[in-house]
Amino acid sequence: MSRSRFVPVFVAALVVLSGCSGVLSGDETPTATPTDQPDPTSTPTATATAEASYTQTPHTGCQPGAIEKNGSCQAVTSGGNADIFDAENLSAITSTRTTIDGTPGYLARPADNGTYPAVVMIHEWWGLNENIEHMADILAGHGYVVFAVDLYDGEVATNASRASELSGQVRSNPDVAVSKMSRAVSGLRDASYTTERVASLGWCFGGGQSLQLSLSDADLNATVVYYGTLTTNESTLRTVDGPVLGIFGSEDQVVGIENVREFDRTLGDLGVEREIYVYEGASHAFANPSGESFRPNDTRDAWAKTLRFLDENLRDGDAAASQER
Repeated sequence: MSRSRFVPVFVAALVVLSGCSGVLSGDETPTATPTDQPDPTSTPTATATAEASYTQTPHTGCQPGAIEKNGSCQAVTSGGNADIFDAENLSAITSTRTTIDGTPGYLARPADNGTYPAVVMIHEWWGLNENIEHMADILAGHGYVVFAVDLYDGEVATNASRASELSGQVRSNPDVAVSKMSRAVSGLRDASYTTERVASLGWCFGGGQSLQLSLSDADLNATVVYYGTLTTNESTLRTVDGPVLGIFGSEDQVVGIENVREFDRTLGDLGVEREIYVYEGASHAFANPSGESFRPNDTRDAWAKTLRFLDENLRDGDAAASQER
């Protein structure tokens, strides 16, 4: 049975009529406008159980034209977004570069003994840089085991040209990436410090990869997509692992608002639980502080929704499963 937590559609109409930009002044809460609600190591060769389900649209990691305008779209290399996330009262963590079932990445988890739900985190087109590691640390501090996979085998791009090449290599061999991420999921489930519940989370290039993983045989418990390129094909989306949280901007020229709405409608027709939020006035990569599209208020709001979504579908799910046993 489908479930969604959309703000009523009439709110979207009011936002349009009032000409609100989506970022309010002072300490006011940013407006996330929902889409229209529908009616009712070595890299092994990818196998048939780890296939990419759709082709991602090639694009840069920034809003089209941002690099040409002022050259501001540069890779974040060290905690550039720390100040916009609620990083207070976090649990102590341990972290290390490691591999899980042959997949390289960065593992961050609570220092206390115990078992925790897990998240496979997928980097932007820049690669597994310090910014993504920092995000893994923050999420781990909220009580999750986070494995940020490295789809570039150790390389981190520092300019748009190389990032385009690296992301293009992954897109030209999509089954290899899906195989890497799928092995990370199974490895996390088998770890002694995790529960059996695993979600995926990615931004931009990583958002598209998060959806790819969800459409594979990895059997996730939740899927988070930040402005990743989408598929709206109904037969393809039948295998998606819901519930799905989608974060998008109304002015995104890469993903496109109509594509987001069609994605939402198709999931609704299939009965997939989902929350799709569109931030009015926000462009592509609005949650990345490295470019001119960055919107701190919207990013704070989206991250709060992400934490709540993961808590409800990973942590609360564990409690329900324990009660059933």
